[in-house]
Amino acid sequence: MTTIRLLIVEDDPKIAEIQRRFVERVEQVELCGIAHTLADARDLIDVLEPELILLDVYFPDGNGLDLLRELRARDRRSDVILITAAKEVETLRSALRGGVFDYILKPLVFERLQEAINRYREHLDKLLALNKLAQKEVDALLPRATNDTEASVPERLPKGVDSLTLDKIRGVVATGGHWSAEEMGAEIGASRTTARRYLEFLVGTGELCAEVNYGSVGRPERRYCLKA
Repeated sequence: MTTIRLLIVEDDPKIAEIQRRFVERVEQVELCGIAHTLADARDLIDVLEPELILLDVYFPDGNGLDLLRELRARDRRSDVILITAAKEVETLRSALRGGVFDYILKPLVFERLQEAINRYREHLDKLLALNKLAQKEVDALLPRATNDTEASVPERLPKGVDSLTLDKIRGVVATGGHWSAEEMGAEIGASRTTARRYLEFLVGTGELCAEVNYGSVGRPERRYCLKA
């Protein structure tokens, strides 16, 4: 099984940290670097030559799609998975024209990223194993339209969970520590009940773990932290 050298390109340090933790949970992936600007990304790509890049679209110093087009124009062998909040159809079309391998909408869910990376590894392994092409090999390598459509559909969030609040909580827990629902609510400006609903959702997705703290006074308290 091929080990994939992977570069994260994300301007928000908290989101980049979440992506780093997710990537480190996927087998046979070597995280070779993190870039917070497109300028840094260009330098790291030249030096590190990653097989796969996790790339956002919006950056203070430009647009991630421009970097994607540069990679193709320079015949770079790095493939790209876009991880972005950009929901415009034209952005998706531009990404597909640029040869993006996958397109994942934020908020990022671990299982969706893991599936994309594993699918990329299978794709890479098939390419490396081939000597000559027959049509059946070409069909196996090129994604079907139906599979592309399914892959581009974002995971539906349950009622009462919105992506903006979810990203806020992800950003807070990425800083480390163990958080109660009351502490998280105070941190993001929400009620304890609301914070607990989001925290329990993230436990369900496998992003967080919950521990019960038995204090000397009062009822046991659940505390949440990033899963190691």
